[in-house]
Amino acid sequence: MSLLRIDASIRHDGSVSRALADIAEAQWLATATDTRVVRREIGTTPLPSDAWAHTLAASATAEDARTLNQQEAFGLATTLVDELAGAGAFLFAVPLYNFGVSQHFKTYTDLVIADARMNPALTPVTAGKPGVLVTVQGGNYSPGTPKEGWDHATAWMRRILEDVWQIDLEVVTREFTLVGVNPALDAFTDMAEEIKTKAEDHAHRAGRKLAEAQLESANR
Repeated sequence: MSLLRIDASIRHDGSVSRALADIAEAQWLATATDTRVVRREIGTTPLPSDAWAHTLAASATAEDARTLNQQEAFGLATTLVDELAGAGAFLFAVPLYNFGVSQHFKTYTDLVIADARMNPALTPVTAGKPGVLVTVQGGNYSPGTPKEGWDHATAWMRRILEDVWQIDLEVVTREFTLVGVNPALDAFTDMAEEIKTKAEDHAHRAGRKLAEAQLESANR
């Protein structure tokens, strides 16, 4: 059984999205059999920001006429989709940055969709496979909060992963990660601790469910 893990955090130390993804991965490893994890770091090792444009240009250019940049970008997109095609399950760890989707994850998705196998008009190589999206927010943008609706990332990521890539997705979210860091949020300490506990419990369950879904699929 194979798991593809994508990390979009720009930090290693202190990264909450990585910590939650670690919990989910550990549960997957404890439940799955014959495990193999492929890791793709796109936060600390960003994909080239111009690769998408070069890939599109390469797709419209005869193979023997492509520039070196086009060849490399096209090859990178192919590699990313090969990783998706070869995995039986997915774990995406993507924090909210400045109220929107991480530029690193956006570059990743653009490159993946540029590959013919992931054309939205076709059935993608990810269709029907289970996945977990771990996403974290420094503040709280849930219904009823003063900044409700300021999270412009989670819904977009769900559209890509669930609707376009057709992944059987579960979303693990943790808010208020800046409580204890930003003094202006000190009044929410107890709430943040409760949210943290619930998110960690959810990550445990999601990791087990991810492996169980793979096992069930393998035994059909």
